[in-house]
Amino acid sequence: MTNREERYLNLGIDFGLSSMKVERLREKLGTKAKQEKNFKFYSLYGHISNMNVLKVAWNGVRENKGSSGVDGVTIESLDTEEKINEFLTQIQTDLQDKTYKPLPVKRVYIPKANGKLRPLGIPCLKDRVIQTAACLILEPIFEADFLDCSYGFRPGRSQHQALKAIQQAIKAGMTSAYDADMKAYFDTIPHDKLMKCVEMRVADGNVLKLIKMWLKSTVYERNDKGKGIKITHPKEGCPQGGSISPLLSNIYLHWFEKAFHKTISAKTGIAKLVRFADDFVILAKEIKAKCCRFVEEKIEGWLGLTINKEKTKVIDLKQGDELNFLGYVFRYHDDLMGRRHKYLHMGASKKAIDKEMEALRELTGKEYCYLPIPELIEKINEQLRGWKEYFSKGYPRMAYRKINWYARECIVNHLRKRSQRHYKPPEGVSYYKHVYQLGLIYL
Repeated sequence: MTNREERYLNLGIDFGLSSMKVERLREKLGTKAKQEKNFKFYSLYGHISNMNVLKVAWNGVRENKGSSGVDGVTIESLDTEEKINEFLTQIQTDLQDKTYKPLPVKRVYIPKANGKLRPLGIPCLKDRVIQTAACLILEPIFEADFLDCSYGFRPGRSQHQALKAIQQAIKAGMTSAYDADMKAYFDTIPHDKLMKCVEMRVADGNVLKLIKMWLKSTVYERNDKGKGIKITHPKEGCPQGGSISPLLSNIYLHWFEKAFHKTISAKTGIAKLVRFADDFVILAKEIKAKCCRFVEEKIEGWLGLTINKEKTKVIDLKQGDELNFLGYVFRYHDDLMGRRHKYLHMGASKKAIDKEMEALRELTGKEYCYLPIPELIEKINEQLRGWKEYFSKGYPRMAYRKINWYARECIVNHLRKRSQRHYKPPEGVSYYKHVYQLGLIYL
């Protein structure tokens, strides 16, 4: 038994037994979906309201943490076995009695790398648990249909796998790329078309009703001055922040991928599509106008979405262009030994490096002057470890050197300005050497 399972058992949640039962159910659903590609599942609602499924859903929501919704109920408030069981029993009763109705979604905004704000819709805790339960049942059904070209929000798939697929395609000679950008994808998915995609596999009216309610949930947000509530009733979109939103977004774009592989890959020569969430790139030896027209026709005409023409472009790596995807940059460099051939560089993009520098600058700002130095160093080390874990692929040394230098400079400046009584390193030791004595890691 793992430490995580033991922790949940101590809270009265039978993680091991429930998860095994749910996993067996998911395997059966997935096998049925694979064997019968046109089968529509008509009896799924009872599985969603099953207590074993709700327990596993609760464990998933608890592990993902997250803030409270409009009702103010937090994960931390359910800190005893009795409270958790009461919470899940009430959810099961509401579902079985068909009295469940989702509460409004709380809208918040988080900063994006380009300085703009990304809207997030945070459902209340109860709604997140039920959405997660629905995902547990629906995911294996749709996973049986999804293609290998998509990597975002899918079990056993990751950003690194998507990046490796791009790297392999470029090395195989696909040096021309259609780098696509969609405007506000999650906020503009047409509800009617999305539901038709879901109905291709789900015929259970109660489950379809749940999804419709989540899509149309009222949105609450503070007005510009922070006083009062702005209420909206969405007619389109699948708000980011909900547990079921990633699955629904994959279900919708699956049909674009299917059309692409049927038309472009098979009929117009070798081409490769790689998608992670709403970001995708098409690679080929030469991106032809026909391919671009096909994408625009399917994305805008067929799916009713919008391509950002300003950011979408065709690039040629052999001509010195670079491809940015998921924080990495791909470009050809001259050989460092002076030989004639070029090598494919894959590493952290300038935007990713700048974003990490900003995070380090914030961690060593005035608001952290109260922290004991060992705690501050550990916070910075945690930030650096996370960044290194993601950006360790390809050729990371150049990016590592920049981040190492900047982290050291930030800490030295922080120590010098820490208080009116200037911090001083031990006699005979420079600031730069001392920060590593304090425990700063070196990438």
